[in-house]
Amino acid sequence: MSSIAMNGFCWKDELLLGNTRMDEEHRTFALLIRGLLDAPDDALAVALDELVVHATQHFEEEDAWMRKLSFPAQACHMQEHAAVLMSAAGVRRRLRNGEFRVVRQFAAELAAWFPPHLQHLDSALAHWIFKHAWGGKPLVFRRNTPSTEAFVNAHVLL
Repeated sequence: MSSIAMNGFCWKDELLLGNTRMDEEHRTFALLIRGLLDAPDDALAVALDELVVHATQHFEEEDAWMRKLSFPAQACHMQEHAAVLMSAAGVRRRLRNGEFRVVRQFAAELAAWFPPHLQHLDSALAHWIFKHAWGGKPLVFRRNTPSTEAFVNAHVLL
């Protein structure tokens, strides 16, 4: 991942899925990734541990929803969760040996992985949950996204 993309990683409303619980968890996850990206060497272990604790709890919750609702893509989705946690465990081991660069690389990879994971797998899960609860898809309002700005600007010109 480029340093520009890594340095610009942050939560954006375009990542909202319309499931309040998931959106709150994802916002926190994004903040923890940002914290890991920004942490000085002497704070990397704490930042990594906070991220792993949050990810473990969040992934367990999503995995339980998928099992309960027989989510069709649950195997793939749960494998991604397991892969992130397995990678994090390996990164923790290497950090104990003073390999700070590996933690920074892991944080950059998480920053690259996170938005597509939300936009594809978690979005599908949010729709599945909503469909089972209310028989439709969630309605999501986003602020300050390029498509929203283009829509607003196009209507101003009319």
